Amino acid sequence: MWEELLHIDKEVFIFLNNLGSPAWDDFWMIMTNKWSSIPLYLLLLFFSARTLGWKKTLLLLVSIALLITVCDQLANFFKLGVGRLRPCHDPELDSLFRLVKSSCGGKYGYFSAHAANSFALAVFFTHFFRSTYPLLSRVLILWAVVVSYSRIYIGVHFPLDVLSGAFVGLLMGWLFFRLYIFALDRTRL
Repeated sequence: MWEELLHIDKEVFIFLNNLGSPAWDDFWMIMTNKWSSIPLYLLLLFFSARTLGWKKTLLLLVSIALLITVCDQLANFFKLGVGRLRPCHDPELDSLFRLVKSSCGGKYGYFSAHAANSFALAVFFTHFFRSTYPLLSRVLILWAVVVSYSRIYIGVHFPLDVLSGAFVGLLMGWLFFRLYIFALDRTRL
């Protein structure tokens, strides 16, 4: 059953990846670049400071830094532990897909840290801003979906890598939001 699931995952990857075209490559490279999200992060910082004040926002920044660190380290742990090759390192897939990025990344790709981090941030801030800025919450989830899909488009992750990363991000975003609220209650900032 596991082998059949991996086979389907590879077929879905090849299909989705080959939907791309050179006309869209630059857009997806921008979406997958972690530095292109800085304007969004600055906007979130602005809304946080405006809503909370700077002391609570500082605690929020510490929470976010820990959240990203945990997601990244979990992804690294699973990549090494599971040992699933990235599409660009899988000899079965030679010449069957488009590698848009100039380099492939590490040898292993399960699960996507990009998907985990983007969904973790989206969920954290969605819980945080859902009543104050409901449109922002929708934008954040859309942003997480687009960033996650970009990993398939550029050829560095399989769909299961991305879905697993998104699931971890959903869980970690919720958990760290709860921890932030707990810390906020305990510190009385």
